[in-house]
Amino acid sequence: MKMRTTVVVIGGGANGLFTTLDLALRGINVTLVEKGDIGSGTSGKFHGLLHSGARYAVTDPEAAKECIQENKIISRIAPHAVKDTGGLFLGITESDLEFYERFVSSLDKIGIEHRTLLPEEVIEMEPYVNRNVKIGIWVPDKVVLGYDLLASVAITASLNGARIMTYNEVIDFVRDNKSVKGVRVVDKISNQIIDIEADVIVNAAGPWAFKIIKMAGLKEIPILPTAGIMVVFGNKFNNMVLNRLRPPSDGDIIVPYFDSSILGTTATIIEDPDNFQISEEDVNMLINEGAYMIPKLKEMKPVRAYASVRPLMKTAESGREATRDFTIIDHEKEGLEGLISIIGGKFTTSRLVGEKVSDMISDKLGIKSESKTSKIKLISPSDLEIERYFDELKLPKVLLKNVFERRGTLDEERYLTSLYILLSLIVRGR
Repeated sequence: MKMRTTVVVIGGGANGLFTTLDLALRGINVTLVEKGDIGSGTSGKFHGLLHSGARYAVTDPEAAKECIQENKIISRIAPHAVKDTGGLFLGITESDLEFYERFVSSLDKIGIEHRTLLPEEVIEMEPYVNRNVKIGIWVPDKVVLGYDLLASVAITASLNGARIMTYNEVIDFVRDNKSVKGVRVVDKISNQIIDIEADVIVNAAGPWAFKIIKMAGLKEIPILPTAGIMVVFGNKFNNMVLNRLRPPSDGDIIVPYFDSSILGTTATIIEDPDNFQISEEDVNMLINEGAYMIPKLKEMKPVRAYASVRPLMKTAESGREATRDFTIIDHEKEGLEGLISIIGGKFTTSRLVGEKVSDMISDKLGIKSESKTSKIKLISPSDLEIERYFDELKLPKVLLKNVFERRGTLDEERYLTSLYILLSLIVRGR
């Protein structure tokens, strides 16, 4: 089977979805292919933080500037997916206090709002916090509901003309001399092979980007796959995002996510994102570090641990020192026309990534149009006449009825997750 589109985006994570949305809003014919469901890779396994940029203010100021900008934009375009919790940086040890002046000075330079709190104010806001806390700095960190945001981007893109093909894995490129003219995918539901011809291909495969590059016949890409482990506790011990007042390191961030607290994270360089194991030693190390902020963590058994493999730019030899910024590579400079790769970035900055990639593609295609993703309001399930789409797709109405029966019950807040899953069926069927 053959198809034709103007742009193919490989990867249904945050970068790929926002690129697809940005292109669709410019009127460009775009098709996204993803080997699993949307957000089934790195973007579905982060810690849920919508960064204010404060975490990187001292060590990575450019990334910090992007974070505070995008924090405000995502909060505006997707309020249904953002929880404005605020964040606290906790000074507990003497070395934490020595970091204070550099930290606050950097926040001022970047323009990140902050205020300093006394120990008694911190303890009043966060009853489980270490009673030895000496200072707290409030910053505008927030929590973002990852799947909710990604599904909203997907449906908004789909309703604006994008084709989103989940469970379609790229197995080869369609070639013409020194150019790539499309991709060959296998539909993992029907086992059908599809050739999708395109003028431009965007490699937004995250930590798997190097595999796409190798498939295209190129040898190297400046990517540093780095695993970050998160530990989930069944109780919520903090109301705000908590950070240690120090440069980013292991076990120094705790995010309140629904009724849980998520402790992270590590930064271990790995070779293959499909072959990484979480060790008990790493989990125990994270708990020991996190207990400096919330001592009760040592008394609690975590319910689970998971890992996210970040596709960092290779700007340093260690995962902790590498920048959290992003770069966009046009492989035409390497003699391969028609292929663009995205390396790095954060969930928080994915909208900005999509804008910059779409700017590059628009220039290539000679299309004069500006990004609209900073202004449009993303669609949520409550905005849709979902029954109509179920009729079009001939899906059982009992599925929808079962979900909506949760409204007005004890579990009303949780039924939205089911709606988003149904939403992915609608996106795939369009």
